[in-house]
Amino acid sequence: MRASNIFSIVVLFFFITGLMPATAQHGDGHIMINPAEMEWKPGPASLEEGAQYTLIEGDWTQEGPFTARLKLPAGFRIAPHTHPAIEHVTVIKGSFHMGTGTTFNKAKAMKLTVGGFAVMPIDYAHYAFTTEETIIQLHGIGPWGINYVNEEDDPRIAGTN
Repeated sequence: MRASNIFSIVVLFFFITGLMPATAQHGDGHIMINPAEMEWKPGPASLEEGAQYTLIEGDWTQEGPFTARLKLPAGFRIAPHTHPAIEHVTVIKGSFHMGTGTTFNKAKAMKLTVGGFAVMPIDYAHYAFTTEETIIQLHGIGPWGINYVNEEDDPRIAGTN
């Protein structure tokens, strides 16, 4: 059997079983997209001004799986917070410093480099910052949210967005 036939059979198998790798949404449910095609928007409102995001899969405000990317400028800070659902973070570009606990402490944060990965369980307090422009990918099961440990750190309440 030729290699092209084997490839076609494998692709057909994944398509039929619903295991096709996902990445731009089409009417039939599969997704394929390259970075140049992603549309970056300001926000989300739960982060300080300067953050941008692109929603790749799903709707993070609704129940179900989602994949999003966040582009954060150098010097960006995310105060201690929790999430109502598990959060998976992968560093795509730059580096992302993450720490755990209810107090922001740069010295105790771990630097995640390109390809670095983190999982934050439900209601687990953590914080983050950047030292260079950074792109991270978030995925999980929505609805995704962010609950700041200290209300005054929340841009939605503080009116910084």
